[in-house]
Amino acid sequence: MADAAVALPTTDSGIPIAKIYTGEALADWNAEQRLGLPGEAPFTRGVYPSMYTSRLWTMRQYSGFGSAEQTNQRFKFLLDAGQTGLSCAFDLPTQMGYDSDAPRAEGEVGKVGVAIDTMADMRLLLADLPLDKVSTSMTINSTGAILLLMYELVAEEQGVSADQINGTIQNDLLKEYIARGTYIFPPRPSMRIITDIFEYCSKHVPSWNTISISGYHIREAGSTAVQEIAFTLANAIAYVQAAVDAGLDVDDFAPRLSFFWNGHNNFFEEAAKFRASRRMWYTIMTERFGAKNEKSKMLRFHTQTGGSTLTAQQPINNVVRVAIQSMAAVLGGTQSLHTNGYDEALSLPTETAARIALRTQQIIGYESGVTDTVDPLAGSYFVESMTDEVERLAWEYIETIDEKGGAVAAIEQGYQMDEIMDAAYAYTKSIDDGERVIVGVNKFTVDAEEPIEPFPIDPQLEVEQKARTIEYKAQRDPAAVESALAAVKATAESDENLLYAMKDALRADCTLGEISDSLRDVFGTYTP
Repeated sequence: MADAAVALPTTDSGIPIAKIYTGEALADWNAEQRLGLPGEAPFTRGVYPSMYTSRLWTMRQYSGFGSAEQTNQRFKFLLDAGQTGLSCAFDLPTQMGYDSDAPRAEGEVGKVGVAIDTMADMRLLLADLPLDKVSTSMTINSTGAILLLMYELVAEEQGVSADQINGTIQNDLLKEYIARGTYIFPPRPSMRIITDIFEYCSKHVPSWNTISISGYHIREAGSTAVQEIAFTLANAIAYVQAAVDAGLDVDDFAPRLSFFWNGHNNFFEEAAKFRASRRMWYTIMTERFGAKNEKSKMLRFHTQTGGSTLTAQQPINNVVRVAIQSMAAVLGGTQSLHTNGYDEALSLPTETAARIALRTQQIIGYESGVTDTVDPLAGSYFVESMTDEVERLAWEYIETIDEKGGAVAAIEQGYQMDEIMDAAYAYTKSIDDGERVIVGVNKFTVDAEEPIEPFPIDPQLEVEQKARTIEYKAQRDPAAVESALAAVKATAESDENLLYAMKDALRADCTLGEISDSLRDVFGTYTP
């Protein structure tokens, strides 16, 4: 290995990189224990034996804006362009449990995602989509249970039974406290809702991924790659423990847990991160929770290329960044992938940018040759050394979090947030000081750039969505609404599963905001 006195380049996580890696780097390394075969323990090489040689990853472009009708049209555009899965973004009021006619929703309706207030909105969102054939990912957390139930009810109306639908709700509240901020309730009631979802889906929606435990937003907040997987896996441990403590058998719900990773520019560290995360999850589920079902031990994950890496300067350069990040995700064994539009540092992606982003995946899948064999990086002196080091450092973080009482207690102490803040500061300072080159930002700049036409948001959309929600409320049976919301509150005050009362409330035409308000009345709201 390189002389310690020589200044070595480092990864985004600060891991030193030697000038050359030889067999000495893996002198005591056991390939059978550390690698195994694809589809076999410890799943370093992938969760399925054939990986992409028999089927490519799901190409799932993230979309959602304005009205339900507009987002439905974007879904159809992407499916026609060859997308193989849907992924839906919701606006801030929907994420925070407010209807579009609420005062706190003003100015935010349809801005960063689609507005969904009512069952009527969900019907429009899913109109003419093959819900028995396409999987749908919904990036929703605090109100995830409500959106899942809406989806299930609309599917039933279309003649598709709950056991035929498949997809994912993000439903990862702990990372909201750590990194993102779209929480409603305090951590412990939020954990109760999550375990209720686990139980409900295990009985009624067996093909649904009940949670997408997300490192993506932790990375977007400024974490390192090591922190991303460490803090996310610590959150996952907390979710599994909460479900076990609630009386669920680990093998009844763990096979439907999924993960969501960020793809950044440091190519080999990113590929190593994905591989290490699988091996760590196998160890956690085997040794910590005693899972017997092999599917409980498989870390299946979706990847989105790094939004925070996109630059407003020379935005066409982002096409290359996204391609590099996507290739790392594919070589790391992702199950599905979203590629960002090159213009997303400026606005929601235009159709042109969305098509190029999808074509990036298709070119990798069909033209690059990287899918012709399983895990082509396996056995590389550099990649295997990096995978081991990422894993070692991530275990150190998890041990610290365990010492603090677990992820929830550590969040309450502000530990993860402080660590991320320090990492984000160091990263930004390295750019400001010129130690880290960002092409087009602090090097290779230009004096004048061609303007990029941003995606337009019609302000009339908010007016129309608000009016539609008000009209929906005016046409209901007030007594049925009042009774259903009272049942939601009573269930929240008990230890019964909340989803049944929520489903009855949706059948009575209660809105997302009204159901959320009923839970606020019981659980309160979280203020850090």
